[in-house]
Amino acid sequence: MRRSFVGIRQQSYQQMFTFAPSQKDHVAATRIMISVAVPLGILVLLGREDLTIFAAFGTFTSIYARLEKPQMRFRHQSQAGLILSFATGVGLLLGNFGANPWVLILTCSLVGAIGSMLAIRWSLRPAGGIFFIFATGAIGSIPPNGIPFQSLLLTVLAAGFSVLMGFVFGWFGEGTRGIIFSEPPNHGLTNRQVLERGLYFFLTTLAAGVIGELSGLSHSYWAQVAAAAVLLGANTVARVVRGINRVLGTFGGILITAFFISLQPDTWHVLVLVVLSQFLGEMFVLRNYGFAMLFITPLAMFMIYLANPFTNYELLTARLLETAIGSAVGMLGVIITPAQELVNKDTVAVPVLRVARTLKK
Repeated sequence: MRRSFVGIRQQSYQQMFTFAPSQKDHVAATRIMISVAVPLGILVLLGREDLTIFAAFGTFTSIYARLEKPQMRFRHQSQAGLILSFATGVGLLLGNFGANPWVLILTCSLVGAIGSMLAIRWSLRPAGGIFFIFATGAIGSIPPNGIPFQSLLLTVLAAGFSVLMGFVFGWFGEGTRGIIFSEPPNHGLTNRQVLERGLYFFLTTLAAGVIGELSGLSHSYWAQVAAAAVLLGANTVARVVRGINRVLGTFGGILITAFFISLQPDTWHVLVLVVLSQFLGEMFVLRNYGFAMLFITPLAMFMIYLANPFTNYELLTARLLETAIGSAVGMLGVIITPAQELVNKDTVAVPVLRVARTLKK
């Protein structure tokens, strides 16, 4: 038993403080940066910063299928762009009909669960439904702008541009030489197992959203996003460490965001910060998740600031606290009800749980 806990502690430290080897991250990061910079830059040039948030969720398509072969990336990004556009459309409906927070929370979890199941079926990477929850919750929280069709069109166009850039970068070596991810193997799950995973995702993110809303803070979908992020870990320890990393990284990212916002940057400065944060986040997200959160958190906040500048720090505080709530709910869910496949994968973390189950019998 003591040896198991020592192993858990060593594995946790290793995952938190070490960096995985680089896998041509600069190539994928450059592609993703361009996919974000061009649509948002055009809108800023046109003086429509208020619409950048809709294009931004379309550009999340570029995050998918990094380093995959061009043909495979085209298919997977097209599928991801379709789900992101759907999630944005649902958010627009909620926002334009003035849905109350409880409806928004329920819908975010439902869309995220459906997206996570489709991600399993289609072998999308990154897995899970974190970006689908984010799109639904963020867009659903925006007051009606009177142009829902045009807003959704911007998301679709930005997603299409991301797919195009994914194809173009096959000529620059991403997925054509050097380190290439092989085609993701078939998930090997039955329909029932996929549904069980979707239900687990739904209930965990729903619990996080409900607790976030009851806390009295704003933007409870941030708690749902944090809980969804925890569920992406490969095993029980990885998921718990991911939750801790998200909280610590978010705290550091909030401090960075507060510093730049205190300088009262103009629109072009914020756009540069968005693009730079995107690049740095993608450079490190596969190497050390906690460190990457130092850039991913400012990215999310600068995107919001670009569309709707805020002058106080209440939003930043809410972001940090909602993230802590969601991460805690996600980690608690993982510890209390570990999925069987996670137990099977864990060689260090769950011997204690196995012993406890044996004693019960």
